[in-house]
Amino acid sequence: MTKELEHLFIKILEQNQQKLFRICSVYSKNTEDTKDLLQEVLVHIWKSMPSFEAKSSIETWVYRITLNTCLRFRSNDIKKQKRFISTNNLNDFGLQTEAENEDQREKLVQLRNCINILNKGDKAIISLYLEKLPYKEISNITGLSENNVAVKIKRIKKKLLNCINKTL
Repeated sequence: MTKELEHLFIKILEQNQQKLFRICSVYSKNTEDTKDLLQEVLVHIWKSMPSFEAKSSIETWVYRITLNTCLRFRSNDIKKQKRFISTNNLNDFGLQTEAENEDQREKLVQLRNCINILNKGDKAIISLYLEKLPYKEISNITGLSENNVAVKIKRIKKKLLNCINKTL
């Protein structure tokens, strides 16, 4: 691999490591599994670097590899997985970015549990949404139209709110 690709890989890692970790955590059981999955994602990114054709942004390409790797990783265990999600966009679910009180912490736990029961596609979409990716980028990553992404996010939010309200 050329020095240019190595520098690009390091730049990708520096700019996206935490986001990739959070996405991986949606598809893994615990911190150790998340680290293993992130390592697998990084290996796939590294191996794919020479074939990047710049048909999309590098970030979109990286997220696509991440989601595809995550969707293949332990697909039989997805319903049993614990979740760690970014606190971005939590206001959509009546939560603040800092769980300031017991009620907030309980709602955050419920949100994680509710995300846990979503199907693979919905988990992918909501995890990208929680990372504050624009609908257009989610569209590029998932292959859905931008309008379809918007509709799905609205429906997923409704499902999650209903789920949270049922369990509280």
